[in-house]
Amino acid sequence: MKKNSFLPNVITAFGLSCGLFVIFKMNMIDSGQVSSKVLMATAGILLLGALADLLDGAVARAMKAESEFGGIFDCLADAITFGVAPSVVVLKSLSLTFGSGISFMATAGAMIFSVCGILRLARFSVMATQSKENQEFSDAFNKNFTGLPIPAAAMAAVSMNLLLASDELKHWWMISEKMRACAMFFTLTLLGYFMISRWKFLSLKGLQLHVTSFQTVFVTVISAVLIFYGLLHHFPFVFFPFSWLYIAIAWILSIIRLWAGKKIANIRRL
Repeated sequence: MKKNSFLPNVITAFGLSCGLFVIFKMNMIDSGQVSSKVLMATAGILLLGALADLLDGAVARAMKAESEFGGIFDCLADAITFGVAPSVVVLKSLSLTFGSGISFMATAGAMIFSVCGILRLARFSVMATQSKENQEFSDAFNKNFTGLPIPAAAMAAVSMNLLLASDELKHWWMISEKMRACAMFFTLTLLGYFMISRWKFLSLKGLQLHVTSFQTVFVTVISAVLIFYGLLHHFPFVFFPFSWLYIAIAWILSIIRLWAGKKIANIRRL
């Protein structure tokens, strides 16, 4: 392991610690006894883990400290923090009778999510190795992800679970435990599918942002202030749309690509 790869690996270890802390903390609480405050705290910790996952790669590239050890360590850390921890949070927050049909369904959804997440990481590792050997493939690999990245899937799953369990939502709509379990089964299964699918998701490494005016900076600052205020005072309702926004954008772009591809195919037939 290179000496200059120490800092990125420390950041990765921090992200791994976030996932392990959430798993251990949730296992100390009886099933169905998890409060909305605990769910908010665990969501915040996993969000820190996601920021660490974004930061360790950026630091490694900036320091030119990318290594094989770091890549393997990052995948293993992601498997625990974003593949296992969200499933544990969802199952522990549900108050279900052991051995019941709904309990089995919720467990199946959690297993689908975790297995698909680990498969997604394995495929990503293979594609990352291939990108080092082919420059054309590398450009496409850095521009788009194939399948939903596991940190984004974890944030979407945790935000949905937090929203359904939040006290604020209960003031407007009392959702039963059975309906909540069904909703989480559908959510975890859907996210699992997107992780192993061939859908294209934008990579932040391929984004090139240009500030064109001071008005843009002003609007960005105001938006950031409003977002931070919302996260502090209405965390479940603000965290949910932002965690699903990335997935919604990918849906829209995929539909546009599909429509454009069919249009080009029809033109070529003429």
